Amino acid sequence: MQTLTYEGLHIKNGIQKKVHDALVVEAALQININKEPYTVVMRTPADDFELIRGLLYAEDIYKNTANLTLEVIEKRENGFSIVNVSIPKKYLGKGYLNKRTLLSVSSCGICGKQKLEDISVKGSKLKNNFDFDFYKIEEMFSEMKKLQDTFEASGGSHAAALFDINYKLLTIKEDIGRHNAVDKVIGELLINNTLNSVNCMLVSGRVSYEIISKAFIAKIPYVIAVSACSSLAVDFAKEFGISLIGFSRGKKATLYS
Repeated sequence: MQTLTYEGLHIKNGIQKKVHDALVVEAALQININKEPYTVVMRTPADDFELIRGLLYAEDIYKNTANLTLEVIEKRENGFSIVNVSIPKKYLGKGYLNKRTLLSVSSCGICGKQKLEDISVKGSKLKNNFDFDFYKIEEMFSEMKKLQDTFEASGGSHAAALFDINYKLLTIKEDIGRHNAVDKVIGELLINNTLNSVNCMLVSGRVSYEIISKAFIAKIPYVIAVSACSSLAVDFAKEFGISLIGFSRGKKATLYS
């Protein structure tokens, strides 16, 4: 369930007409850790396990390579769900201590952070000598767009896609939230133990600091966006050794770092 049909009244030049539009679903996912409520994420229902796996990885809650035990506790008809994740206490990372207990809305990547220091990311700068073929960008986005079924139906979802060093598509996920889509693709490859084969991430919207930090943690050296990049995203990309490209439309693109 990624879209639902709603009736609306379309008005053009004073003329009214009833329409039935497909709208992307936004529903709450409650994530419990060891049977205790941890956070609520507003997302599009689908690939919840991948979303959780990627989120826990990016938030430094669980960085172990072994797969987790996830159990659906409750699943409602409106898409609202509760999932419990069992993590041995010795494997709980520093991110768990920050207690991301606030509601994480679909448009906000840092909701739930408690202090300014919580938005910092530490680690060695990525080293990458790959000679990226910029002429491949248009082709990659074209391939990604063909698989954006939810966006095609609703016009209201974001997408993230991962490609390997040969520009081969590894996975694509859609969600109402940009950050959720990124968590989903990273989470899928974590589950499949193939994250180290990623060379490039494409995103359908703008790039914020949070998306760059997720790419850095996942060791993805190239991030390419259809839309703009924030100032902090560029600053972080330069610091982390990530090649950040924005406004990738047709044969045009802007390299920021």
